[in-house]
Amino acid sequence: MSRSRHRLSALAVERASTPGRIHDGGGLYLKITPSRSKSWVFRYVMDGRRPEMGLGPYPAISLAKARELAAGAGTAVKTGHDPIGERKAAQERRQREQANRLTFDQVVAQFVGSQEATWRNQKHRDQWRSTLATYASPVLGTMAVADVTTADIMRVLEPIWTTKPETASRLRGRMERVLDYAKVMGARTGENPARWRGHLDKVLPAPSKVRKVKHHAAVAIDELPAVYEALCRSEGMAAKALRFAILTAARAGEVAGATWAEIDLEEKVWTVPEARMKAGRPHRVPLSSEAVAILRERSEARLGDLVFPGWRDGRPLSLASLSKALKTAGGGDATVHGFRSTFRDWTSERTDTPRDVAEMALAHAIEDKVEAAYRRGELMTKRALLMERWATFAATPRQAAEVVALHRVA
Repeated sequence: MSRSRHRLSALAVERASTPGRIHDGGGLYLKITPSRSKSWVFRYVMDGRRPEMGLGPYPAISLAKARELAAGAGTAVKTGHDPIGERKAAQERRQREQANRLTFDQVVAQFVGSQEATWRNQKHRDQWRSTLATYASPVLGTMAVADVTTADIMRVLEPIWTTKPETASRLRGRMERVLDYAKVMGARTGENPARWRGHLDKVLPAPSKVRKVKHHAAVAIDELPAVYEALCRSEGMAAKALRFAILTAARAGEVAGATWAEIDLEEKVWTVPEARMKAGRPHRVPLSSEAVAILRERSEARLGDLVFPGWRDGRPLSLASLSKALKTAGGGDATVHGFRSTFRDWTSERTDTPRDVAEMALAHAIEDKVEAAYRRGELMTKRALLMERWATFAATPRQAAEVVALHRVA
C-alpha cells in the first residue's frame, strides 16, 4: 500500500492531541482544535479554489468511515463535480421530501405556533384551533399538505357552507392562510385551493347570499328614556353598570371590567386599554355629566380596583346580571349590546352627527385602510358634545322625536 495514503492508524488518531491538522493522505485530514476536539475534513482543488469539506467529528466518525467518505468526495472531484455542492443539493432534496410528507394537521400546529403571539386574546387562539380541528382535520388532518386539492377543500366546506355560513367563511379563510404558510415553508407548490377570489367564488355562493344576519335585539329609540328611568329607580350594581354602558355606548364586557385606574374624573375621560378592546387598540371615552355622577356615587363606596364589582371579591360583575337588570327594567327581548345599535340609530335619525364621529364613539375599526392611515385625531371635543346630548336624551322622557343639531349643543 502506498504511504501517500492511509498514513494514520486508529491508535495514532486516538492519541493525537496537538492542535492543527494531520494528513492521512488523499486530501483527508484530522483537524484538532485548541480545546482538543477532533474532526475530519477533506481538502480538494476545484476551479482554482481549495475548499474544505467537513466530514464529521471524531470519534463519531471513525478513521475507516472518514476514509470512505473522503474517497467518495475524491471520486466526485475527479469527475468534475463539487462534493460540497452535491451534498448541499442532497440536503435540500431531503428537506423538500420531508416537507412534502408534512400532514395538514402538522402544518396547522406550526402555523398556529408561529402566529398566536400576534392574536389579541386566548379566545381568538382557541377559535382558530377549534374550527380547524372540528371541520378540517377529519378530512385533511392526515393528508400530506402537498396533496390537498380543491376537491378536498370542497369536501370540508360544502356540508356547512349554507347551514353554518359564518363558520364556513372563517374556516375557508383559515385554511387558505395555513396553505399559504405551507407554500412559503416549501411544503407545497402551486395555487392555493382554498382561495376565494377567482376560484372558490366560482363554485360556492357568496357568504352574503347565504348568511342569515342576526342583529342584536335593541330597545327602540323612543323607549330608551323609560328603560333608563326604570334603571335609575334600582339601587343594584347591575342597574348602575347598565346605565353607565348606555351612557358610554360601550360593550358590556368593557364596562364590567372597568377599573378605577382607567377613570379620570377631573378630565371626564374613561380610557379602555387595548387589551380589553375588540379592535386591539386603546379607546378614550368622553364622559357625560350623568356618567360622571354614577362614577362619583360609586367612588364613595369603592372597595377595590373594579368600578362595578361582582358578588365575589375581585371578580367583575357578570354579563348575565346586566341582561337581567335590562329585562327587569322593561327591556323585553333586547340585549345589552343592542344599546349600541340604539345609540347609532339615534345619532343617524335624531341628530346631524357626522358618520365618522358616531363610528369613533362606538370604537369601530375603520375598514378603509387609506382612511385609517390618515386618521390621527380622536374627535374628542365633538364626541364629548355628542355623549352629553345622548345622556340628556336617555335621562329625559320624551313624547316625540326631534332632530338635534350637534352644533347647537354647547
